Amino acid sequence: MTTALDAAELRSRLVAPNGPYAALDVVASTASTNADLAGSGAADRTVLIAGEQTAGQGRRGRSWSSPEGGLYVSVLFRPAGVPADRLPWLNLIAGLALLRVAQSVGVEASLKWPNDLLLGASAGKGAGILSEITADGSVVVGIGLNVAKLPADVEPAPGGLAPTSLEDLGAAELDRGELAFRLLVELAGLEGVWRKNGGDAVESGVLEEYAEHSSTVGRRVRVELAGGVELLGVAQRIEPDGTLTVRGDDGEDHGVSAGDVVHLRPA
Repeated sequence: MTTALDAAELRSRLVAPNGPYAALDVVASTASTNADLAGSGAADRTVLIAGEQTAGQGRRGRSWSSPEGGLYVSVLFRPAGVPADRLPWLNLIAGLALLRVAQSVGVEASLKWPNDLLLGASAGKGAGILSEITADGSVVVGIGLNVAKLPADVEPAPGGLAPTSLEDLGAAELDRGELAFRLLVELAGLEGVWRKNGGDAVESGVLEEYAEHSSTVGRRVRVELAGGVELLGVAQRIEPDGTLTVRGDDGEDHGVSAGDVVHLRPA
């Protein structure tokens, strides 16, 4: 059972001077929380939460299913002092925050590079992340977490990942307000340490933690790249810049900065 979100309660706990965020708003429905924040001129660490999205987008412009009962959050960051080439780490940091939240309610979780949270022994998709660097240099991080039981007509994610949710996997006491609070606290903590270290993933510890919980590293994968190009091989490691190194079937190591990764069954 999920509960409605109390905006005033969340603001009292998360917005300055009591918390790390500059502003927080909750809306019942919107087309896309990312689109609402992008280019809005909002302050660093502004949060927008929606009960549902009617035109949510995933990677490569795909539609992002956002049924009622999920948690749909976007946060705008302006990480001063972090070089632009390190900003993609915010996407992976959001994954770590999600993983911590899932574990806190007793659900097994792992991370599929670069933007999926996998839940349960069957590794179904429980959350997705879409980060966008805007024209003014800010980064909007959008998170969609499946909380309530999913309707039967939710389609599989790209690559055939079966969708699942926290409630589908037996998580108890799913108060969405408390989940939103935990998620935003974890996100602010991880991002804050990363920012203080100038976006250095090694010094801030986020690379080590991400690698520890990666379900992609060590797996045989198919990477679907731009232009219909495919790379087959074994994922070797996450690099300090956040890219994925895949040892291709040609025996060469390939750095992947963007692409859809499909986990393949062992031959």
